[in-house]
Amino acid sequence: MKWKSFVTLVLFFALSLGTFAESPTLKPHHSDSGFQNPNPNYEPKGFWDVLVWQWDRLFLPYSLDAKAYSEFPIVSNDGGNLRSNTSKLSVTWIGHATTLIQIDGLNILTDPIWSERCSPFSFVGPKRYTPPGISINHLPNIDIVILSHNHYDHTDLPTLKQLEEKFHPVVLTGLGNKKLLLGEGIRNVKEMDWWEKISFGSVTFTFTPTQHFSGRSLFDRDETLWGSFMVVGKKEKVYFAGDTGYFSHFKDIASRFGSVDIAILPIGATEPRWLMEPVHIGPTQAVMSFLDLKAKFLVPMHYMTFVLSDEPLDSPVPRTKEAMKQSGISESAFVPLKIGESRFF
Repeated sequence: MKWKSFVTLVLFFALSLGTFAESPTLKPHHSDSGFQNPNPNYEPKGFWDVLVWQWDRLFLPYSLDAKAYSEFPIVSNDGGNLRSNTSKLSVTWIGHATTLIQIDGLNILTDPIWSERCSPFSFVGPKRYTPPGISINHLPNIDIVILSHNHYDHTDLPTLKQLEEKFHPVVLTGLGNKKLLLGEGIRNVKEMDWWEKISFGSVTFTFTPTQHFSGRSLFDRDETLWGSFMVVGKKEKVYFAGDTGYFSHFKDIASRFGSVDIAILPIGATEPRWLMEPVHIGPTQAVMSFLDLKAKFLVPMHYMTFVLSDEPLDSPVPRTKEAMKQSGISESAFVPLKIGESRFF
């Protein structure tokens, strides 16, 4: 079983570690070799690093099989309260990086994935261990879909096709992703550069920097832009981080927008740190990011759904709680939703 997982994950991560392609030089994060991270000291990992990691993980002292852990907290959500909500700020965790944000009557999905695997193939690749917290048929009318970057666990084409068929949402994404989405029948796509804004009614979306990378094959590394989103309504602000390493961009975002009401931050896919740290914040760095953003509430995501790294599956929340305690942050500021749970703020 471990050898099968070894081959599967080598294939999955190899598809995200390709070569650079040309991109016009327009801004500091644009270059002839692709888009660049804001951190000049960022050092990307390569295919050999992934091979070393996959070999090392064969000898972990604990199991990465979800069946070896106690049952994950999942609640049944029929979407009734969400469909009737037209004014309150709410966040629902559907699983992985997929959340439903409701703000000023607008329904927003982040990096939606309902598929069984986050992979270019339906028969191989990281498999879903926990079901989505709400079915697509029970969702309220989806107005906006935001995509942080084009990795398979964040831009899932089968899910996007279902959402297009049912809701015809506007899809906001980074530069270079429109061609892929239009080719799959996603009709209303708007590309955004870092710090670019677009408004729908009273809600403004700004595509903000992160420290990460993009790629869906061996040959398109960093050809499309990755990022996060600041969602600003009449009274509240919600930040969705997508995937990111830790850098000063969190402070830069806070300096432009002021304090944030809700920061939706990743706390999983963090180990081993020598490999993951450049592109994935861990629990301690999530708390640092939370403080940098001057946020009121931290809603964690990007864990407990797909096995993409080496930390024990039940460890991200306890580790984040401990990091918040060590930083002197009130426990009430941490909102670890169960899969399917909604919180109205």
